[in-house]
Amino acid sequence: MKLHPVGIIGSGKYVPERILTNQELEQMVETNDEWIVTRTGIRERRIAAPEQATSDLALKASLDAVAAAGITVEDIDLIIVATITPDMYFPSTACLLQEKLGAKRAAAFDLSAACSGFIYGLATASSMIASGMYKHVLVVGAECLSRITDYTDRNTCILFGDGAGAVVLGQVAEGRGFQSFQLGADGAGGELLKVCGGGSKVPASAESVEAKQHFIHMAGNDVFKFAVRIMGSAAEEALHKAGKTKEEIDLLVPHQANIRIIQSALHRLDLPEEKCMVNLDKYGNVSAASIPIALAEAVEQGRVKEGDCLVLVGFGGGLTWGASVLIW
Repeated sequence: MKLHPVGIIGSGKYVPERILTNQELEQMVETNDEWIVTRTGIRERRIAAPEQATSDLALKASLDAVAAAGITVEDIDLIIVATITPDMYFPSTACLLQEKLGAKRAAAFDLSAACSGFIYGLATASSMIASGMYKHVLVVGAECLSRITDYTDRNTCILFGDGAGAVVLGQVAEGRGFQSFQLGADGAGGELLKVCGGGSKVPASAESVEAKQHFIHMAGNDVFKFAVRIMGSAAEEALHKAGKTKEEIDLLVPHQANIRIIQSALHRLDLPEEKCMVNLDKYGNVSAASIPIALAEAVEQGRVKEGDCLVLVGFGGGLTWGASVLIW
């Protein structure tokens, strides 16, 4: 069976209006702007309004992506939403988004791979289009991490923000589109980054709320060591699969978690900073929304040209990781 070449034909993003600065966090926990910037590179992050849920952020990003792709919502065959902060357990955020978009023909499901979720979603959607099963798939990374962040925990509250990024995947010309995917997981590290309350193991109760089990808990040093190792190696493996070299990379679009992690990936790939898309200073870590927001912003800024070789790479809870090589 001949596989169709698949690529991104439209992108979009949305970030909430409210900005939470490091200076504001100084009033909430024992920290300071210099400490946060030096260790993370983050200066501010966006926070969803009380009436905004993850599907609302996803809607705005999706409408931009659909418009950029030059299609209508009726042309969407499938919606995949990568998120760890769904509106509710079920129905899926993707189904709620489908209703808000009016994409009545589309199948819909959520995907949970934490910060790697968008890459996992791209790999899933790409396979379905390549096989001829679908023609247009909307892949969204959307998060309201502020809803599961403990703003009394100075180790985590400085990191996370809210937002959404979306892309439409479709058939592209020969030689263009996704050249490879590299996905991985290590469940042995699941305890390092988690929200353990609210599931079947620790159902919601007065005790679970009191123990703050519905918030993000992270073993920061262990996650940092894992990320430094995996970001570069996942990118290298994706390049090898695609038959590409580090010298051919035009733009690296990494998960925006920590500037030191990004710098270590640049060092391993021998890339100058100008070949990397960085916006975590404005948005912080937005989990599954991080890479699609950065990609959409790079497109907006004219940093992506036809024929460019892009490497998308991320890591997240699970532990999970994913990378992809894409010819624009």
